[in-house]
Amino acid sequence: MDIDSIFQPFQRFGVHLGLERIQKLLADLGNPHHKVPVIHVAGTNGKGSVCAYLSAVLTEAGYRVGRYTSPHLVDWNERICLNEQPISLETLEKLLLQVQAAIQPDEESPTQFEVITAAAWLYFAQAQVDVAVVEVGLGGRLDATNVCANPLVTIITSLSREHWQNLGPTLADIAREKAGILKAGCPAVVGQLPAEARAVVQQRIMELGCPVVWAEPAVELGTAKTQREERSVEYQGIKFPLPLLGDFQLNNSALAIASLQILSSQGWEISEAAIASGMAKTQWVGRLQWTNWQNHRLLIDGAHNPAAAIALRQYVDTLEKSPIHWVMGMLSTKDHADIFSALLRKGDRLYLVPVPDHSSADPEYLATLAQNICPELADCRTYPDLTAGLEAAISPESLLVLCGSLYLLGHFLEQNRSAASR
Repeated sequence: MDIDSIFQPFQRFGVHLGLERIQKLLADLGNPHHKVPVIHVAGTNGKGSVCAYLSAVLTEAGYRVGRYTSPHLVDWNERICLNEQPISLETLEKLLLQVQAAIQPDEESPTQFEVITAAAWLYFAQAQVDVAVVEVGLGGRLDATNVCANPLVTIITSLSREHWQNLGPTLADIAREKAGILKAGCPAVVGQLPAEARAVVQQRIMELGCPVVWAEPAVELGTAKTQREERSVEYQGIKFPLPLLGDFQLNNSALAIASLQILSSQGWEISEAAIASGMAKTQWVGRLQWTNWQNHRLLIDGAHNPAAAIALRQYVDTLEKSPIHWVMGMLSTKDHADIFSALLRKGDRLYLVPVPDHSSADPEYLATLAQNICPELADCRTYPDLTAGLEAAISPESLLVLCGSLYLLGHFLEQNRSAASR
């Protein structure tokens, strides 16, 4: 039996927010989440990077560290890691069968996300981790990860308008949902938020009496504009290298360091050497990542919402290379117009493709929209699949960027991996 076939019965439930199903399921599994100390991370963008930094540093400091993130790019097992190593597919399969066996046939079925979340808690409890770094799937208050009563630290990275169909139309609505992971008296670390969102989070922090750090961005010590140089940065007197690209990593790294400082004050042994070494080793696939395709260098980035698209454009502009050839596919649910407004500039070329196996936006519709938003595009075309789009977009003098959906990046990475193993 493979993992996809285990998940098959739970697919039709999609996003179905609420904690009753996951709490019942975990209770039937012996409440494994009660045995696991947790750092809980919510936010629109930056969650994954913050989890990656924390997991790398705590592993370097000698702790047994679980990490749970979503979505995966190629394989399900990427979501659940122990000391930076993904769970084996065999172990994941055993855990999922254990979870499946605990589901009562006469009760409302859990969602796919709830099933894998339960498997993650089970794995971390069985592995007796010192700490699990857990990323919220969607929102916060009603997300399946929000079952931990006393997190060591709760982090809110950033807030912008995404998943508003599920979380509510305004930034204040979205902030209210994300702030739902805050717990009474538990330390909170919060990133740079828009004023409207910050007010909501601040109110909730006061109501719950959470000690809070409003983290300012880390400060760049040496400038490194090229993709190969490593930046050196500082936060609160701690200097460390920053391997992940983009200015927004100054925020994300500060959130991680602020959280580690809270753990240190709680008695965790995390030396500055472990911080520097762990930060240097941090990897986060598919976010401002340079890679190769058919001997051509390209930049890949999820950029699946307007805030991420703004960050990607800011990074691309630092490279001072034009024209930009964008290869893009997006899900039907995304804010296509805002993403195009953030990315596209006069003279750019756009190559649109579908996102395979997901609810993809129609490339023809996207092409019309893009040309309305940026009439000065040098070219805008659609292609039936990713390979055709990439082949058309390659040119020696241009900067090639693949973006728009993490699922599209996953498809690209899987194809690339298959080609490399042939």
